[in-house]
Amino acid sequence: MADDRAEAIARFIAPLRVEPGSRVDLARDFDPRYRAHLKKRDGAELLRTGVELLAEYQDRLAAQDTYGVLLCLQALDAGGKDGTIRHVMSGVNPQGVKVSSFKVPSSEELDHDYLWRYNLRLPGRGEIGIFNRSHYEEVLVVRVHPENLERQRLPEAARGPDVWKRRYRDINRWERHLTDNGFKVVKVFLNLSREEQRIRFLKRIDLPEKNWKFSAADVRERRFWDDYQLAFSEMLSATSTEWAPWYVVPADRKWFARICAAAVLVHTLAGIDPQYPTVGAEARKQLRLVRRDLEDEAPPGAEADPYEAEHGKGKKRKKKGSR
Repeated sequence: MADDRAEAIARFIAPLRVEPGSRVDLARDFDPRYRAHLKKRDGAELLRTGVELLAEYQDRLAAQDTYGVLLCLQALDAGGKDGTIRHVMSGVNPQGVKVSSFKVPSSEELDHDYLWRYNLRLPGRGEIGIFNRSHYEEVLVVRVHPENLERQRLPEAARGPDVWKRRYRDINRWERHLTDNGFKVVKVFLNLSREEQRIRFLKRIDLPEKNWKFSAADVRERRFWDDYQLAFSEMLSATSTEWAPWYVVPADRKWFARICAAAVLVHTLAGIDPQYPTVGAEARKQLRLVRRDLEDEAPPGAEADPYEAEHGKGKKRKKKGSR
């Protein structure tokens, strides 16, 4: 990565990366309040830098039209997924971004294999796709609530005690297939503490404008906190790979989580380093001919090529007028 900013970002996110093959204990290995010695007042400028870099890379990604990027966001309720998407993607061209959220599967979706509906929402070449919750729900919520596995109507042989290991294997192979075909997969887990979740739930109750966000079901899900921590730990251990790594982002401070998510996405794009397409000699010849015609259309006294006049090194040429 030639860009010094991109190299600094790579160093910044290194502590968040789950090393492939490592055994993760979420509570032991990752602190939800970690902030890398930064202060909130520094956060706005860092986020702006990340958004600017993201916009630069996205423009080149779309122009090259060779690679696509899939960002998977996972978190518990109130983890900050929506706010992260809104802030991190604030400076990009919305035409090149595709956000998909996954709720309880429909009857049609249950009639297919568990990865089918995620396949339908993948980004195209030149696009950034964001999964707000993702295929990892199939080894998280489905694992914590086994009744969901029953709803998938699997054959008896597919319900054995090794079902989660097989799903980890399937997911790793699927993501490798995507990567081999030019679609980079990067995964962010927003790591929220139990106490911070409690505070955010109370805020949703206390503020009328946030009441719509509150769901009693979210609070009931807190009863399964330990089960989720175990499921997250095993998921991170089994599915952080060289081709599709996991990053555990401390989420108790929203401003820091957004900086980290932007940094992870920029780092992925910098690794691709997309370039604007170049044209051949014949095409450049045609461009010169068209440019001459357009310059000749300039009104009297105007710059033949205003952009070239302001930024170029060539001789400025004005169309002669009658005065």
